[in-house]
Amino acid sequence: MTDTPPSFDASLLNQLARDIKQWGQALGFAKVGICDIDLSAEEPKLKAWLAKGYHGEMSYMANHGMMRARPAELHPGTVRVISVRMDYLPPQAGFAKNLEDPTKAYISRYAGGRDYHKLMRNRLKQLGERINQALAELQLPDSGYRPFVDSAPILERPLAAKAGLGWTGKHSLILAKESGSWFFLGELLINLPLPVDIPMADQCGKCVACITSCPTGAIVEPYVVDGRRCVSYLTIELQGAIPLEFRPLLGNRIYGCDDCQLVCPVNREAPLTEEEDFHIRPQLKQMSLLQLFAWDEATFLKNTEGSAIRRIGHERWQRNIAVALGNAPYSAEIVTELEAKRSSASALVAEHIDWALAQQQQKQQAAPSDDRKQQRLLRIIEKGLPRDA
Repeated sequence: MTDTPPSFDASLLNQLARDIKQWGQALGFAKVGICDIDLSAEEPKLKAWLAKGYHGEMSYMANHGMMRARPAELHPGTVRVISVRMDYLPPQAGFAKNLEDPTKAYISRYAGGRDYHKLMRNRLKQLGERINQALAELQLPDSGYRPFVDSAPILERPLAAKAGLGWTGKHSLILAKESGSWFFLGELLINLPLPVDIPMADQCGKCVACITSCPTGAIVEPYVVDGRRCVSYLTIELQGAIPLEFRPLLGNRIYGCDDCQLVCPVNREAPLTEEEDFHIRPQLKQMSLLQLFAWDEATFLKNTEGSAIRRIGHERWQRNIAVALGNAPYSAEIVTELEAKRSSASALVAEHIDWALAQQQQKQQAAPSDDRKQQRLLRIIEKGLPRDA
């Protein structure tokens, strides 16, 4: 389906593309772009990444073969992808306050509010309906649209780059001059041969701030992330025990990590989100590790209702916090709380509690450590954060 059908002349398609972008922005998307479906250049990269096992336990990344790079196999009839981005940087995010206090819990800022999947999918569905309404008024067939928000085997970042939403940064995230990288992505697959947008040029230059600042060295080379080392993978995707070598490197990060974004110079001008659903919930804002560790399962489920955090479950929540408590400075209160949880904890959590108690014992007997990478990160954050973040 590469030729323009007789019913779709160029002027109509151009006008429709302009209208779609306006409708998308009216629905709250910061930018809307359009691209073709040729991702053949991405297939060798995906194969190499999978062959090295960088996906870890994320078996869904290897499922469906190369369908991720072939949108028309995912949704037959697709000839274009409408790619959208929605800003999520919350006001008063308190990055430095969290990271400089090892007794507080650090939660990736995308997860502090409501889960973005349903919100964005509903907006994309509204956009698809608006497109079909316009086509119906012209007595033309509908667009056969299908929305996706990180919910199907599709390479959303390469599509966003092709659609001109930004360029791929060395941390593998999409970057844009006007929005940095603090945004979610979504796609609308359609059968309309709309005009495509021009991709942005790579503007990272010689900057390697994200690579040198990654706490676990997960960015193994520019544009390539070993998922097995990534803090987000270790705290969210990994089902079992966190490898011993990574536990001290997690610091107080109990759900995800923002370090590679925090040090990125492009993010200094990133706008704050206008979506209140993405603002940090009071029950997650500047909370101490001990406060969150005290949540029983019912409290966890109540306080994370509608949040992305809920997907890891209470057991892994406790696992992650136990590691963070082990990384905190010695505290008799921390030791008491860890010991109190030990008897009722699952085998997985108990193992991490035992590790944390051993860490606390060592710290009681040792001098404070000199974490220079953490101090460097804090200096960069304090100098370069967007206003009110």
